[in-house]
Amino acid sequence: MPRRTCIALLLFLSACATIEPSPGEPEALSPRLANLQRAALYPWTDDGQCVLRETSNEWPVLAERCFRALDRDRVRFRDVTKRCAVAYAGAAAPAAVALCVFAAPEIVAGAVIVIGAVVVATAIQEGIDSYQRNASHERAKPKTQRRLAQEPLANRAPKPKGAGAGDIFPPSPGTKPRRSACEPIPVRHAGEDVPHNECADKFPPNRYPGMDVVVGGERFDALQVGVRVLWEIKTHQFDTYNAYVQGREIEKELKQIRKERDAATKCGYDFVVGVSTQAHKNALLEEIPSLNVVVTGCMR
Repeated sequence: MPRRTCIALLLFLSACATIEPSPGEPEALSPRLANLQRAALYPWTDDGQCVLRETSNEWPVLAERCFRALDRDRVRFRDVTKRCAVAYAGAAAPAAVALCVFAAPEIVAGAVIVIGAVVVATAIQEGIDSYQRNASHERAKPKTQRRLAQEPLANRAPKPKGAGAGDIFPPSPGTKPRRSACEPIPVRHAGEDVPHNECADKFPPNRYPGMDVVVGGERFDALQVGVRVLWEIKTHQFDTYNAYVQGREIEKELKQIRKERDAATKCGYDFVVGVSTQAHKNALLEEIPSLNVVVTGCMR
């Protein structure tokens, strides 16, 4: 194995080896550290500066913002799941498909292939080292300090009440920036329908995993990474319904779909409906032939 490859592998393994939590601490990695470790697998033209700057965001957001800094001459993208180009029937620009593959929330085996050895970018390695130092410092704090930091808010002294109480610089009226109605606003997935939410996160794939997005006053199940496409996901067992129930279901869905498509179009987004079966797709297209409907295959 070449010496540079060994160095890169040892750096990465050393990072992994020193982040195991001590007894009593949470097992899950922090999202920031997980992003740094994932980014360490790839070559960057800016030595990892963009990754370090964006690492507190979700991976799809980081990937989208730093895609230009990725050394794409050394990276190959394969849409192994066929999810990224499916909404465009193969007509999506190669760069959009590549970004979609790279920004997927989960790592898909064989989707991103790096040519040659990768030495961890300096900024990324420094970010990992900084995290480890801070984690070690936290573990070294006396238990009493940690208890105070974790003390429930209910047990702490109440803050002064009243307008501006306790504020050093009270907010000036009219200074709060106004959001555009077309600006995507992530909100938690509505309801506890786990199969539905997983489909919305992984199939398009969703730029904000775990989130719906509000655009133009309407709530959508996903905003696809890398492109301006909003999704409405349906995971009903449509094929198991009798003809009467299918008819009522389509009537209900069309009211929602028309409102969402209008809002998406006004805000300059494409709109796609994802359904689990071909029968469900056919029923929707029978009513609105111009509707973009994709069979996701997601099941309950």
